[in-house]
Amino acid sequence: MKVAVIGCGTIANAAHIPSYMNNPEAEIKYFCDIIPERAQAAVEKYGCGTAVVDYHDVLADPEVEAVSVCTPNNVHPTISIDALRAGKNVLCEKPAARTYKEALEMQKVQHETGKVLNIGVVNRFNDSVNLIKKYIDDGKLGDIYHVHASFRAHRSIPGLGGAFTTKAIAGGGALIDWGVHYLDIVMYCCGDPKVKTVTGEAFCELGKDMKGYAYTDMWAGPPKYDGTYDVDDSVVGMIRTEGPVISLHGAWAQNIGENECYIDFMGDKGGIRLQYGKDFTVYSSEYGALTEYKPVFKMRDHFQNEIDAFIDCIKTGKKLPSHIDTVIITAQMMQAIYDSSEQHKEITLG
Repeated sequence: MKVAVIGCGTIANAAHIPSYMNNPEAEIKYFCDIIPERAQAAVEKYGCGTAVVDYHDVLADPEVEAVSVCTPNNVHPTISIDALRAGKNVLCEKPAARTYKEALEMQKVQHETGKVLNIGVVNRFNDSVNLIKKYIDDGKLGDIYHVHASFRAHRSIPGLGGAFTTKAIAGGGALIDWGVHYLDIVMYCCGDPKVKTVTGEAFCELGKDMKGYAYTDMWAGPPKYDGTYDVDDSVVGMIRTEGPVISLHGAWAQNIGENECYIDFMGDKGGIRLQYGKDFTVYSSEYGALTEYKPVFKMRDHFQNEIDAFIDCIKTGKKLPSHIDTVIITAQMMQAIYDSSEQHKEITLG
């Protein structure tokens, strides 16, 4: 299957490109980037494909069946919609879009064209997450009444003043960049329950004095002090669903020197703490004794799982759990948190 990677930055090189290269049923025909040198560097590094600058050149090639959209968030909808209408199947990196309205338009076009539109919520292909989902589905934890997500870092604002911290490009900060993964894991493991109410507050505090922001490293840096910082560097929220209540506390940057990245699933028979991207611990009681154990299993690369599933679903017609129809719930929740923060009131969704 001929595929193309649109956007040859960090996530493309770290995940999408190597995963396509490892899949014997896929061949990368194009590397596309608005920075010509970056596209050409990919051709030289991976020894295949053609470098192009305009993604329309990719869409005009009838041989290309699938594309990965690995661009900044502001062009996710435009490129994905154009690709769908050109008859291509799409894997678009998370978040689907900057706003719920944009995500709805992507879903609408997917329904019109019938082509695949999956969103890069890669944790739905994570072996640890899927094992937790099985624990919950099999009733091992009993009734899941509360789930808490913590995605907090000391001072990890990415690329201060750049695309990540510019709302017009990214749509938001810590919530839309990191929180999307945590909320998606919770919804997936708990069966994507219907959301009823959302309340939250997003804060733009530590990064607004850009020159005064102290840090040890900046993974999407270096800082651009003449740039923009108008996104959330921390967020708190509570979501009531027809299943569990979800609480969250996230921060790109906080004045607490700890990185706390975990999800607690709390049931009336047992609980699980997932260390994000890693393994998990099960807590329960048996025969009047408190128990605690950590399952040991082989974890495959979840990006490889995601790409392999994407290629397979195009061939088989199977609808993946990362389909826009499912993932759009998370887009709606994040929008509601931002709306709640702006209006300082609870948002009712259903």
